[in-house]
This record gives sequence, C-alpha cells and structure tokens, in this order.
Amino acid sequence: MPLIRFYRFVLVLLLLIGHSNAFTQDFSPEQYNLKWDTQSKNSGESMPCGGGDVGLNVWVENGDLLFYVSRSGIFDENNVMPKLGRVRVRLSPNPFDNGESFQQELKLNEGYVAITGKKGKLTAKLKVWVDVFSPVIHVEAESSAPVAAQAWYESWRTGPGELKGNARSASSYKWAAPKIAVFPDSVRHEDNGVLFYHQNRDSTIFDVIVSQQKLDAVKPTLWNPLKNLTYGGWMGGPNMVADPTVANGKYADAAFRGFGLKTKSTSKNIRLSIYLHTDQQPNVAVWKKALWTTVVKARKVEKLAHTKTIEWWKQYWQRSHIALNADKKDSASAVWQVGRNYQLFRYMLGCNAFGSYPTKFNGGLFTYDPVFVDTSYHFSADHRNWGGGIFTAQNQRLVYWPMLKSGDFDMMKPQFEFYQRILGNAETRTQHYWGHNGASFTEQIENFGLPNYAEYSSKRPEGFDPGLEYNKWLEYLWDTSLEFCLMILDQQHFTGADISAYLPLIESCVVFFDEHYQYLAARRSAAKLDQNGHLVLFPGSAAETYKMAYNSVTTVAGLKTVLERMLALPAPYGSEAQRTRWKEMQRRIPPISFREMQGHRTIAPAQAWERIQNTEIPQLYPVYPYGMYGIGKPDLETAVNTWKYDTEAIKNRNHTSWHQDGIFCARLGLTDEAAALTIKKLQDSGRRFPAFWGPGHDWVPDHNWGGSGMIGLQEMLMQTHGDSIYILPAWPDSWDVRFKLHAPKNTVVEGEWKGGKMVNLKVTPVERRGDLICSKCGLSDIKR
Repeated sequence: MPLIRFYRFVLVLLLLIGHSNAFTQDFSPEQYNLKWDTQSKNSGESMPCGGGDVGLNVWVENGDLLFYVSRSGIFDENNVMPKLGRVRVRLSPNPFDNGESFQQELKLNEGYVAITGKKGKLTAKLKVWVDVFSPVIHVEAESSAPVAAQAWYESWRTGPGELKGNARSASSYKWAAPKIAVFPDSVRHEDNGVLFYHQNRDSTIFDVIVSQQKLDAVKPTLWNPLKNLTYGGWMGGPNMVADPTVANGKYADAAFRGFGLKTKSTSKNIRLSIYLHTDQQPNVAVWKKALWTTVVKARKVEKLAHTKTIEWWKQYWQRSHIALNADKKDSASAVWQVGRNYQLFRYMLGCNAFGSYPTKFNGGLFTYDPVFVDTSYHFSADHRNWGGGIFTAQNQRLVYWPMLKSGDFDMMKPQFEFYQRILGNAETRTQHYWGHNGASFTEQIENFGLPNYAEYSSKRPEGFDPGLEYNKWLEYLWDTSLEFCLMILDQQHFTGADISAYLPLIESCVVFFDEHYQYLAARRSAAKLDQNGHLVLFPGSAAETYKMAYNSVTTVAGLKTVLERMLALPAPYGSEAQRTRWKEMQRRIPPISFREMQGHRTIAPAQAWERIQNTEIPQLYPVYPYGMYGIGKPDLETAVNTWKYDTEAIKNRNHTSWHQDGIFCARLGLTDEAAALTIKKLQDSGRRFPAFWGPGHDWVPDHNWGGSGMIGLQEMLMQTHGDSIYILPAWPDSWDVRFKLHAPKNTVVEGEWKGGKMVNLKVTPVERRGDLICSKCGLSDIKR
C-alpha cells in the first residue's frame, strides 16, 4: 500500500474511534484577556478596542480615560487617513486619580475594555465598547456613589495646517510635494453635544494624480471616492449638557482644542456615546440629517445592540482558534505568547470586519502618536508611514490570507471589493495608454486604483511611457493583483461561495499580462511570442527585488496558478468561449526557470534580470502563495534546496514585517526553522500591548507582520493540496496545541496535540475524514 494511502487509512480509523464528545466544550479566549494593573504613560501604551469598522486606542492616563477614534474609509484631500478625534472622560470625585487600585482589561470574548478603580470608599467601573452593527461608540460608567462627569472631544485640526518633513509620508504626496496644506475640520457644540465633521473639497489628490499621469482625457469616466467625502459624528449622552468653555492644550506633539460636556447632576450611572457617519455628500445638511438618523435609531436599540455585539464576538471566537500550551499558562514563555498574540491580532482584525475599505497593513485602525514610535517624529496622531489611502499590495495580501483558515470569510469582502471598485479605473488606464484590454494594477496603489503620486514620479524623462511608474523599485510590478485573484478563487474552493461578480476582475488581471506582453513584443519585433509559443514576460519584476526581469517567477507562477484554478471552477463559471480563451492563455505561459546554487538545483527568480535591489525571496513564491511546490507535491527537494542553498535567498532571510520566511519553512516541512521564525514573528512586541509589532519596514502596529505570523502558524498546523488536508506537517512535538481551522469544501478540522500525541481530532463533515493525511498520528493517540 503506498505510504500516503496508508496514512489516510490509519487516520480514518483514528477518526472513527475518536470520542465524539471531545469537542463539546467550546473554546473561549478569556485565558488571553490582557490585564493591566497600572495606568498608561501615554497613547503608546494604549489598548485596542473596536467593532464593525471602528477602532479605538484606549488608555487611562493621570486618572483620565482617553481614546482615539478611527474608522474605515476615512480619507482627507491629501489621502491621509486621519483619526476622527480623541475623547477624554473624567469623573469627579475621581477613583482613578491616585487611587488605591486600578485594572484595565481587554475582554476578548465580549469585545470590550473594562476599567475598574478604587479610592477610599468610592469604586467605579468603566466599560468602553463599539457596536458591531452600527458606527456607535459607548462609554458606560457605574460607581458606588453618585459622581459627576466631564467629557471632551479633542481636535488638533480646528485651523489650517501643513504637513512638513517626514509628516508628509502620511499622505499620498509623501516626499514629492514641497508644501501640503491640511484643511480644518468643523467642530462645535450642538444639541447639548459636540458635532464634528470634515468635508473634502472638490479638488483633492485625485485631481492632481489624474493630471500628473496624463489621464485628463478620460477623467470623466474615472471613479473618484475623495470628492466631497464627508465624515465625522456627534458626541452626547443622557444627563449631559454642553460646557461652553473650550479648553486648549497639547498632547504629545499636537496642540488641541477640547469641546466639553458635563453631567447636569451627579449619578451612579453615566452614559456617553459617539455616533459616526460617512458619506460622499456635497450637501452638509443632508449628511447631518443622516447622522441624526443614526443617533435616533441607535438610542432606540442600545440595550439590544449591546447584546447583539457580545453575541457577534462570541460566535467570532467559535469560528477558529490556535491555543498553544493552554494548560501551562506562562506569560514569559515565547511559545505561550505565540498562541496569545495570535488571538490578540485576530481580535484587531475583527474590529474591521465590516469596513468599507480593507484593514490597512501599516497600522490598521490602531495607530497612535508617532513620537512614541520614533522619537524624531513630532507629528499628530494622524500619522502613519506609507500613507493613509495607499494600499501597498505586497503588504495588504498578508493581512487577508490568514482569514481563509480562520474561517473569517465575511471579513475578506472589503479587500475583494477594493479591487472590484477600482477595476474600471485600472482598465481605463490600460486602454488609454496602450490601447489593449486588461487591468493594470500597480503595487503602491491609491484607493481609486491609480499609481501613487510620489512613486509614479513627476520628474520623468521626455517621452517616457506615461503608463509606467518612473521608479526603480516599482517599475513593471503588476503581478501582485494575481494573489488577490487566487484569494477569491480560494474562498470559492473553501466555501462554495458564488464568485460570479468577481470573475470579470480575475479575467481582466490575466488578460492584461497576455495582451500587454504581446503588445510590448510587437513593438520591438515581428514576433509576439518566443519560439515555443510562449509570452516573453520582459521587462518584468520579481517582487521589488529582481528588476528588469525576463520571465519573473512571481509572474509565471501567478499566471499558471490562477489560470489553472479558473479552469477548475465548476460549470457555470465561464462560457465555452471564455474557457477556450483561458486555455489559450494558459498555453502561452512560459515555464519556471531553475539554476544551480552551491551544487543544487533551485528555483530561479527569473530567467534573467538586470539588478537585485531589495530583500524579498520571490524565488520561493511558487511555494507560497502559489502552492506549486510543497508537502505532498512533486519535486519538493528543489524547493527545499532553494531555501537551503540559494545564497541570495539566504542573504535576504528575515522575520520582521512582511517577510514570509516562516511560511516558506512551514510549507516545506522544515519544522525547526518554521518554529523558530514563528516565535520571532508572534512573540511579544516589546510594547505594552504585545501585538503592536513594528515598525519593521512599515509602521506600528505592523499588520502585515501579524498577518504573516498568523499564516505561518496556520501552515505549521494544517496545509491543503486540492482536497487533501495535511495535519501537523511542520509541528514541533513539544508544542501542545488545541486548534480549529477551516479547509476547502466547507470543512472544519478541530484537534488537540498534547505530550507529543494527537489526543483528539474531529472533522466536519464526516465524509471528509478520508481526505486527511497525518504522518505524526498514531493509532493509540486518540481517546476512546
């Protein structure tokens, strides 16, 4: 009997005799609740909280509760993703002001932050939570005796400003503009609350980029999400009235004005809410009317909303988990930290479950005052490096890939819709510049689908192709879009979801390469294809590292994999004519190239290239994300040799930020290396909140750092190849783990590895048991 069939046979037996009640006890993340017994020194020691599409940085400093407010889809005229403001709450008498005891706790299972304090006989509890289903923030205070409360909405954008120096990198202009004007928000007391909003002017960075990139002729057809974008909210609460005195102050490096509220009378129960609204609306009165509708609706259902929010978070945690050494809690253990921080980061991702835009790789919803990241950065809390409206594709992908195995399929929609919305702009620019079909998605891409202003460059040689970025890092780098195509195809494979709406997007991405490289070949030769009938993918790019590449491995692997998966889609996807065209394009894809390194056959980054300039390892992209090599697949040795013997790959090994070395090692079955790299990825960040990693190459919290760490840990536990499911393909014997992960065909795998044995294993649905492969499992390991 072949070895792989033997493993499957043994595993089926194990599953059949496994105790069906082993998983009646649901996982709860409460063991990973984060508790602080001292107040924070500053916003850099804040704790994330959020829900729906709203994120808060919550901390208590000098007796005051403070939190920054962020929301998905907020962009100003310069494409900065600003905070919506800061809120400060103070009780009087104040049990948090030099009190006898203090605790701040992130309640993961219910999705809120709880704060308790005691001073003398007075005790108080604060609860900060965000409605998952409506953009409303709630602060609830309960005290043992009646207290008064003050609350301030604090804004540092009440007058005109300017981004200078490194502060410009928060915008799409980055280093490329000498002066960047910042327009003020509107803030005032209204209806015994504080109304705050920003309305983008008619002219924004969109207009500047369209002109820069010679697209004025097609401008009326381009989608513009920035013009008149209006965002803000209203803060108020029962028993609260406006305090007409406006407070002026400075926090960190930003002067601010505080618009205050105060309680009319003392009480044991105090409520404060912030209601948010965003719309692309030229009429502020219309925008405001919609905001009041949100206020009225939310007030009517506040108690029910809290119940529904808690229920949502509880079901979120029941979808999936990976708990390491759960019976041996030791916060000093790096292995235990990996399990805890995996849940903490997944919590942060869950806070933007229903965002209008994807969770950004460079901080998500949880950035804070930059001076607490880099002491030379004396800017406001709106700052993040690499821009607010720029969605760097190589980084964004790592935030969303782990959601497949964690079963967070609904949370992938913002990333898919991002490309869906900008598809028209990407196709228009292709047709305008080169006169052929297909979507040309660049790497540093604006939220409206055009190349970033600074990276495109205004200092261009006369006659340089206007469709290209004049940029040695990003030139000819279009193939990252293929990963998002594969992501959509994978979701269909995992869930059976209808992806018909995304099929034009996927097809347009592959058509671009097929038509553009024939177009380029025809401009320099009478032949559009090489002697084997293949595309000549030149000039190209293998990530940002191997430049002016000929048949880049990332492009070849991406096209081969995506077209293969398109053709594998079930019958109603694609007409007969479409499928014929897909097969024709597939035949034109050139083969992957190989080379000898230190006496071993390895995957080459391309057939040829002009220069190496970054620190990625694209020669292993056929391992991940494209899965052409790996456990259970042919020629694994060549891929392992690439990791072990390619001197350029060895030189570029790294664990920080977007580096995916741990994922490579897991996919290759290199257990020791994968474990060591995963520890480096997911152990405590060194900041007060242990999952605020970074800045790495990006910013804090570095979400592509956390995302790549999640993927690596998942791949150590479970890998899928077609319909086959490999359990523990790169798992250390000494790491105890309880896990629940998702696999193709609506399959859920739950298990427990303890003391070097698989003691429990469950597969749903049961008919998928025969597709599991586990070389580490033994017949005596499963409890009867």
